Amino acid sequence: MSDRGISGEERGSVVRPRFSLAWKGNGDREYRLELGRRTLIMGVLNVTPDSFYDGGRYRDPAAAAEKALEMAAAGADVVDIGGESSRPGSSPLSAAQEIARVIPVIERISGKIRVPLSIDTWKAPVAREALRAGAEIVNDISALRFDPEMAAVAAVSSGPVILMHMQGTPREMQEAPFYADVIGEIGAFFRDRVAWAAERGIAPERVILDPGVGFGKLLPHNLEILRRLKEFARLGRPLLVGPSRKSFLGLILDRPPEERLFGTAAAVAAAILHGAHLVRVHDVREMKDVAEVTDRILESRDDPEKN
Repeated sequence: MSDRGISGEERGSVVRPRFSLAWKGNGDREYRLELGRRTLIMGVLNVTPDSFYDGGRYRDPAAAAEKALEMAAAGADVVDIGGESSRPGSSPLSAAQEIARVIPVIERISGKIRVPLSIDTWKAPVAREALRAGAEIVNDISALRFDPEMAAVAAVSSGPVILMHMQGTPREMQEAPFYADVIGEIGAFFRDRVAWAAERGIAPERVILDPGVGFGKLLPHNLEILRRLKEFARLGRPLLVGPSRKSFLGLILDRPPEERLFGTAAAVAAAILHGAHLVRVHDVREMKDVAEVTDRILESRDDPEKN
């Protein structure tokens, strides 16, 4: 995998370095993610019965495959497939259960979709089978901490690896999260995990960082992450943010997940303005529009001709 063309580029009040992540994937197909020129969209595809927002909608592999193709047509740059809910209070599945949910979906769409597929899992057996079936990106909410074999599986692949920050585990992460310095502590965590991964064969150039909005954070923590996101630019890696329809928006708006579309749009715009390279969202078409407008706002100061 290559990572070229990194440059600190100021756009208005935000520094969003540019990255080019290129790799040869399944069937020798070549992939490239250009990060920083525009915001990339990661579409969320939960093939679970119990996810907090869309649980149960895409349990059928045919319906899930159709949704993945729909997301790509709507402008998704990556489709992220997950077979286990990580909502607060959730309990883990066995690897066999998770494999049974995600592999039929990946097999149906691998080779039929033009964008890379991501597997959202912390379990090495699930990641291994997903990569064999056609997934290209490993998205681990534990940053390779929960399964001691996960780093080895990710190391032998060639695509990006997403490391997310989470305090605790999904079952108890929201019971009493505490930070003396949320930005400083997440930054230290990232530096440690990137170095740890590098020692196990995962080059830093392959890593994307996710500060884990909503994972072991209270409302003030989530807002501070969005407000100070650009401080993570010093880590030298692309940033992914996933605020889509999460409970912190419900606390602000007093609305259930299905009524948080506009709250999500505001959080997505804020994340982009403060340095996000990718946003992970359920509503691809709508958030694609939000990203395009926000990107144009970032560009307009540097190039008035684009106004």
